[in-house]
Amino acid sequence: MFRRSKLGESRWTRVRLENCVFESCDLTKADLTMLSLRGVAFNSCKLMGVDWTNIAKFPDVSFEDCDLRYVIMDSLALRKTRFERCAITESVFAATDLAGAVFEECRFAGTRFENCDLRNAQFPRAQDLFIDPAKNNVKGARIPLEAAILLATSFGMHVLGFTEKDGG
Repeated sequence: MFRRSKLGESRWTRVRLENCVFESCDLTKADLTMLSLRGVAFNSCKLMGVDWTNIAKFPDVSFEDCDLRYVIMDSLALRKTRFERCAITESVFAATDLAGAVFEECRFAGTRFENCDLRNAQFPRAQDLFIDPAKNNVKGARIPLEAAILLATSFGMHVLGFTEKDGG
């Protein structure tokens, strides 16, 4: 258990973490090159600016109440990963397998998903979520009504009852 540790800009090169919890830790801009994660939970942690791209393959990790602003997750296998009540703003998910992932009550302002597998991903009560179905596999994804309206309006549609010029 890591509790209230200040680990900003720390280096975790080729470290293996198994069955551990980070609670209220600051790992801002930490270097996670080849970090192996098995059964690792981040709870109430500050993970701003972390580039997760070079972590070891097939991480088993979860995030709850975390600050994931400005992160990069590129070419990762994060199937069924749980993200609960996280600020995932101004971040990038690229070519990442998020099939079956759950993003419960997460905030996504300015976050981009590109070439991601989001099949059956769930976004209950997510805010500011925009996923372009032309750039991602979204079959079976569950998104909130707000996200569906944002998607429709991005294509120039007017959603009756929700847009200013809906005629009603």
